[in-house]
Amino acid sequence: MENETKVMSVRDAIILAMSEEMRRDENVFLMGEDVGIFGGDFGTSVGMLQEFGKERVRDTPISENAISGCAIGAAMTGLRPIVDVTFMDFIVYMMDNIVNQAAKTRYMFGGKGQVPVVFRCAAGSGVGAAAQHSQSLEAWFTHIPGLKVVAPGTPADVKGILKSAIRDNNTVIFLEYKAQFNMKGEVPLDPEFTIPLGKAELKREGKDVTVVTYGRMLERVLQAADQVREADGVSV
Repeated sequence: MENETKVMSVRDAIILAMSEEMRRDENVFLMGEDVGIFGGDFGTSVGMLQEFGKERVRDTPISENAISGCAIGAAMTGLRPIVDVTFMDFIVYMMDNIVNQAAKTRYMFGGKGQVPVVFRCAAGSGVGAAAQHSQSLEAWFTHIPGLKVVAPGTPADVKGILKSAIRDNNTVIFLEYKAQFNMKGEVPLDPEFTIPLGKAELKREGKDVTVVTYGRMLERVLQAADQVREADGVSV
């Protein structure tokens, strides 16, 4: 299985990453609105309630402030919560807990405080949602010391980066783009496959232009690179 891959969607890569980490570490659990019986608003936790039970796949009330507070408190006691924020727009209701509690704990306790919680956020437009359900707010969090922000662009990246985020001892804001949930690609099946946080990956080597991008734009940039190479001979 070490080198074995399987074609799957971003949605299935998310489920696989969380399931592998929950099998690996009993301190990992998933919480959020509709994550259990319904399987997630975007189908990103289908089948997990049946495997892990309601203690580790926890449906919550519709209160983002309560969800984030409970998750951060659980993380401070040694657990590793994964929070399904559903639409990233709703993270504004979690700002005080994330910015003033989770992000500052390590510094307040001389580097010894740990808040290993992942906030999974469905970001961006492209699915016909309203203006309050279509935002990408990652830039806000990149200004906050103590937070890590990640935005994978392929199914394989989703699996590898999400697993690393779950294992990280800091709070991580994890973006998953609504328009890419059905995007498919080869994904490694090795349960120890991870991608380090904070390390860029060279997707293609060119001679004329360098483009730095992330998340959903990766696919579009690669397509644009093909077009300018064919039309103008520009190597990106």
